[in-house]
Amino acid sequence: MTKRNKGLITAILWVLAAAYALTLVANISFGLGIPIAVVLLISVAFALIHGAVRYGWSGIAAFVVICLLVSNFLENTSILTGFPFGHYHYTDALGPKLFLVPLLIGPAYFANGYFAWVIGNVLIGEVRRRSSVFMTFAVPFIAAFVMVMWDLTFDPRASTIEHQWIWEHGGGYFGVPLTNYLGWFFTVYLFLQLFALFVRFRPGNETAETFARSHYAQALVTYAVMGLTPVLTFVIGGTNAQATDAAGVVWQTRSIAESVAIVSIYTMLFAVALSAVKLIQAAATAPETSAQEVTPVTREETLGDADMYRERLSRRGSG
Repeated sequence: MTKRNKGLITAILWVLAAAYALTLVANISFGLGIPIAVVLLISVAFALIHGAVRYGWSGIAAFVVICLLVSNFLENTSILTGFPFGHYHYTDALGPKLFLVPLLIGPAYFANGYFAWVIGNVLIGEVRRRSSVFMTFAVPFIAAFVMVMWDLTFDPRASTIEHQWIWEHGGGYFGVPLTNYLGWFFTVYLFLQLFALFVRFRPGNETAETFARSHYAQALVTYAVMGLTPVLTFVIGGTNAQATDAAGVVWQTRSIAESVAIVSIYTMLFAVALSAVKLIQAAATAPETSAQEVTPVTREETLGDADMYRERLSRRGSG
């Protein structure tokens, strides 16, 4: 890829990140009613292009296929049996379905799962061909937590208030059960782990390309926008109302909004802050590391210095 093409792709990614932020802010602040499918399309386009830069089109296509197959299978399984998320069903609010799951759910898993994957790579290290076993398993493990952070801020509003899906027995977290988040972690970890194994054992001769901080920052900013969404929703306010879950428990919508805003600040935005610190720290130590790499101290040089020291001592003794 030429330098000019890299610059163009970088610009496109920043434009998509800005468009994603503007559509969310416009919907929350001004009530423009931009369809969720449009907002989701922007994040999907961003993840596809960003992932193609890192892994090539075949690599990000593998991510998409693994993600869609695993998530749709387990969502349908849970609707039918209760495993792994618990007992729930989707309403018609999200439009057409693939089997029992709305078509929009798969792309949401992909885009947000990819953002979580990037953050996992920033926090733990880059998963590459022939990465260590630790790296191959640690990155998807941490990234799955980052993904669940988003659902902690999203599910109470989407299910209990907006009734996009219904938890048939309610739950202690504003109508959402613990099993949902355990199921989320299991599902996300599974497809991220499969992708990590794909990257590690991927055939071909991969060159260990080093990406600029701005490349990671693009994904961090987009994930940060997601984290700021519940905060802005609470700040903008709105009238308080009652929302009743399937178990008959009544919740206050303002309480839900305030709680998920707090959760978002200390989970999603914390993950972004920690990742940003890691990127800044890496940049700060890069000159020192480069200097060490340029002038390494070899064993032979060390032995040579020792020999010179002993020679000086012998001269002093003889004198």
